[in-house]
Amino acid sequence: MSDSIVIIPTYNEKENIEKIIEVVFSLPKDFHVLVIDDGSPDGTGAIVKNLQQKYASSLFLLERQGKQGLGTAYIAGFKWSLERSYEYIFEMDADFSHDPKDLLELYKACHEEGVDMAVGSRYVTGVNVVNWPMGRVIMSYYASKYVKFITRMKINDATAGFICYKRKVLQTIDLDKIRFEGYAFQIEMKYTATVLGFKLKEVSIIFVNRVLGESKMNPGIFGEAFFGVIQLRIDKIMGNIKPKGI
Repeated sequence: MSDSIVIIPTYNEKENIEKIIEVVFSLPKDFHVLVIDDGSPDGTGAIVKNLQQKYASSLFLLERQGKQGLGTAYIAGFKWSLERSYEYIFEMDADFSHDPKDLLELYKACHEEGVDMAVGSRYVTGVNVVNWPMGRVIMSYYASKYVKFITRMKINDATAGFICYKRKVLQTIDLDKIRFEGYAFQIEMKYTATVLGFKLKEVSIIFVNRVLGESKMNPGIFGEAFFGVIQLRIDKIMGNIKPKGI
């Protein structure tokens, strides 16, 4: 039984899903994988089901009806993982924008260095982004600066979606009260963990824009993040960010 589960949300990722699962399972550490598929019409779920015949004890699939969003997919995955005995729970994209080999560095930060949450960061050592249009690089970089200014978090890449959580972090956060999607979801999880006193560390990664498949970005995701950050700051000031059960 592995102590680590990698959650991969998918929607129309037939070009990438088999390859990325195979790479994760080829790593020198034993990781399990949970794919959360939102009813992909391109057959992504069927590809995962076929692979489960090969990886029956380490590959899992949670199928949902319709495209319900990144944030709710991860919340479902967190709850699924907490019902099992995993100590380290990861977020990772399906499209190879995150190098699966960096899972080892995120694991090391939490397992050996004593941090509670390791964030695969594009901006902790400059701007480590490949194949993004310059306009998107600038927007993402300054969006992270904006989040840092409003929240006062000591995190350079608050919208990062490549993360390792220790089990206790997700047990302490009231997942039913996490409200945002997309970039705002990623910010909310980091900010909540910080407010609750957990230790976060950024691990430098190189982010590579997807080669296969289509991006899921839309203007609403950016708007939610811009205004959501202000709401998160207000929530902290008002004392509304509390551990689960309080």
